[in-house]
This record gives sequence, C-alpha cells and structure tokens, in this order.
Amino acid sequence: MKKKSKYCLRKCHKIKSKLTYTTICCLLQIYNKIVNPCLNKKCRTLIVLVSLFIFGCSQDKAPKPLGYFRIDLPAHEYQQFDTNYPFSFSYPVYCTAKPDKDRLSELYWLNLEFRQFRASIHLSYKPITNNLDTVIDDTHTLAWKHSIKADALSEHVYGDAKNDVYGVLYDIKGNTASAIQFYLTDSTRHFIRGALYFNVHPNKDSLSPVLNFIRSDINKFIESFRWKNNFQELY
Repeated sequence: MKKKSKYCLRKCHKIKSKLTYTTICCLLQIYNKIVNPCLNKKCRTLIVLVSLFIFGCSQDKAPKPLGYFRIDLPAHEYQQFDTNYPFSFSYPVYCTAKPDKDRLSELYWLNLEFRQFRASIHLSYKPITNNLDTVIDDTHTLAWKHSIKADALSEHVYGDAKNDVYGVLYDIKGNTASAIQFYLTDSTRHFIRGALYFNVHPNKDSLSPVLNFIRSDINKFIESFRWKNNFQELY
C-alpha cells in the first residue's frame, strides 16, 4: 500500500497545480480506502490524475493585470496646409483642418481634428504689436496650470533661424487635460499657440500609444511651419 501511495505522489508532483499538501493527502486517503480495492492499476492512476486536474482547475487564480484595447495606428503621411492664412505647415492625412467656430475664437484660429483618436490640436494665432512678452507669459501660464495634476513637465526650446521660427514645446506627463502645448513666433509679427486635447477622460496608460503617435505629428508640424511675411492680415 505504501508503494502505491508513493507512486501516486510522484504523479501528483508532475501536475502544475496549486494544490496544498493537505489536499493531496486527503485525496490519497480517498484513493487508498475506496478506489484502490475496486480498480486495476491503470484505471486507478487515470482516476487520480483526472481528479487532481479537475480539482486544480477549480482553484481561485490570481487576477490578471488590467489591459486596454489594441489601437491600430495608421502610417505617418502628410499633406500641406497652405491657404488664406498667414502661415503654412504639414499635417497628417488622417487629420482634418477646420476653422475654429467657437464664439470666443479669433481670426486665423484653427483646429486639427484626429477623429479616430478623439483628439484635437487647437491653434490660436495672434499678431504681434509690442505684446510679445504678454502672449508668451500667457502661454507659459496656461501650460503650467496643468502641472497640478502632472507627474512632470518639461520645456523644449525650438529655433529655426533660417525661417524665423522660434518657440517652446511643453511636454506634460500624467493624467492631465492637455498633454502637449507649444508656441511658435518670429518675434516681430506673428505668434501661434497650440494645445493638444483628448475628448476622453485622461488616462496616461491607455492614451500613451496615441499620445506618442501624435507627438510625432506635432514635431512634423513644428519643423514644417513657415510664416508668410508678405501676407496682409485682415486685422
């Protein structure tokens, strides 16, 4: 009887389950008293293994970590925005450029809408008339308002002396309403501010793939941005 019990224990150790030692002992006692006298060797072994398998599957398992739906991202492709605005730039083909129709919007304000991601980049243009310091301070204040909920906030300076395009990009980490903001100016005539917003509850983990994807588009926007110095504003 002892030899048969050891044989079953060896079988038990080969099964990857979370059965405790006490549970295995109880099963062996049932096997020795009830099953063993009635069946041949092959049947006895099969019954024990099947019982252990079924019992093991019924055990509570550790919860799996929270996951998110996979987002299919398109290839980065761009088109040119060059209309009756005092600037031009490249923007994605999967994005729509629309004039801002909000009642508080001003001339040459624009929205870049990423419908499939429920995101928008709001662009607000300002002519410079001895007010550069004021509009830069306002932009800085608006960006740093998000630092309350941000994990981190970093500033990246941009400069293109050849095309008179200078600015700062604010990279805001964490569950904030706006993850990226920036401004561009030529320091004398033009100023434009941009802010990325998602029309969903902010969650840095679920939005991370899309945010990184749109960040590349914003970099392309900045690098391709040009002022139209011969443009006659309608102000």
